[in-house]
Amino acid sequence: MGELPPTLLTEFLWRPRASIPILDRVALKVIGLTGGIGMGKSTAAQLLERRGVPICDTDLLARQIVQPGQSALVEIREAFGARVIGPDGGLVREELARIVFADAGQRQRLEAITHPRIRGLWTAEVERWRAEGRTHGVVVIPLLFETNAAACFDFVICVACSAPSQRERLSSRGWTKQEIEHRIAAQWPAQKKMDQSNYVIWTEAGLDVHEAQLRRVLPN
Repeated sequence: MGELPPTLLTEFLWRPRASIPILDRVALKVIGLTGGIGMGKSTAAQLLERRGVPICDTDLLARQIVQPGQSALVEIREAFGARVIGPDGGLVREELARIVFADAGQRQRLEAITHPRIRGLWTAEVERWRAEGRTHGVVVIPLLFETNAAACFDFVICVACSAPSQRERLSSRGWTKQEIEHRIAAQWPAQKKMDQSNYVIWTEAGLDVHEAQLRRVLPN
């Protein structure tokens, strides 16, 4: 998509996609929220949460499953060695990231440990929403398409921005150029995510525009 004209900054893009609503057995609408790293997923989730929309953020689940005492952490130590475990028994996230984002094979090894557990947790959360009689809920999954999760949702929202803005945002986190490129390369290109999504939220403008676009997609 690249840079959008100013007149399109407040618009969303509807992209019809065949729906296989695996989780949609009652009135609950399950919405997937995805996008490239640094493109505004967390901001979108926060804006929706302020409006009372139930949110399940898989980044938080990913942190939860590697806490000391969790079986995933034991498997990670077995796979990557004691160097990824700190003196307190916790995961040294920076060291693990250095390993897996420099080697696709190692990243797949990590994902084989973490992704099934993460999916189990967010699908359980969806069922809890259903039991509570919720009408809709949003699951934030950075690798939604990469993990073949799209069929689990009634529709998918992709949050996106231009490549220069993405790199500027990631640089502000203190990451080096090499770290940024490794993280971006570990995901689908933003355009591919947008093409596969039902809606696109473009985050080049301010929060008011960001929120206005979300209200166009989820007005209630």
